[in-house]
Amino acid sequence: MFLHGCGMLRHSGHKNGGNMRISGLVKAAVLVACGTMAHAGAEGAEQAGFVEEFERLDPARWFISDGWTNGPHQSCTWSRKAVATQGGVLRLSLTQGAGGTQDLLCGEVQTVERFGYGVYEASVRVPFAAGTNSNFFTYIGPVHKEAHNEIDFEFIARTRPTLQTNTYVDGKGGNERLVPVRNATQWHDIAFIWEPGRLRWFVDGEQIRVLEGDAVPDTAQKIYLSIWSTSVLTEWMGNFTWERPLVFQVERVAFSPLGTSCPFAGSVLCNAELVGTITPVKNVP
Repeated sequence: MFLHGCGMLRHSGHKNGGNMRISGLVKAAVLVACGTMAHAGAEGAEQAGFVEEFERLDPARWFISDGWTNGPHQSCTWSRKAVATQGGVLRLSLTQGAGGTQDLLCGEVQTVERFGYGVYEASVRVPFAAGTNSNFFTYIGPVHKEAHNEIDFEFIARTRPTLQTNTYVDGKGGNERLVPVRNATQWHDIAFIWEPGRLRWFVDGEQIRVLEGDAVPDTAQKIYLSIWSTSVLTEWMGNFTWERPLVFQVERVAFSPLGTSCPFAGSVLCNAELVGTITPVKNVP
């Protein structure tokens, strides 16, 4: 997600055709979400793991993006109206606001804390549509007073349901890889294992990519989930046409420090052979 930011203190103002001054209250909320913590490496103070099953959205763990966009490439405004939990499922929506199709709202949540080396997992159901991006990723960047570092799962559908994986290290990207998504309407378990100098991505327990070397971040990051639309990035994401509300569903999100075994049924860490290939790291944030 090469154009992400923790809000750029900018409201899209779609209804009035221009940028609007963001309120002081919203600006303060953005600054709280983005934080001003000192640089934290992927190795540092010990960080406990968690398994989130979304019986509710705990504000001690999750912050809801609300009242801004990440820039002119985004044709919807982050809104808490587009975020809900229901029956143990996080529902992130792309929907209409009071202004109809000229006032689209979209949902994003982000963790309050930052996390480093470990295993990141989610169970997701993606509403594939051209011009939209549903995603599970980690990010830290200039708005946090850090260099841009990122690890991505991004689901797009310019011509067909597709998964893009990518990383950014100190602002340098260009590590994209695209793979088609089978059984696109079904639930999928996605995961990545982040170790010093190595990243491995998985879909439904199957390893789909390995990345090693300088393209692997080493800076602790926040976890994000969102859905958004564009009318600008059409060569990448396709042409968006409003037809109906879309809902990106997330049944579970988990972070496990390296060295953890089987934190929940169905985790990639329940595969003993795979666990044997992971090198534990002390003092993981």
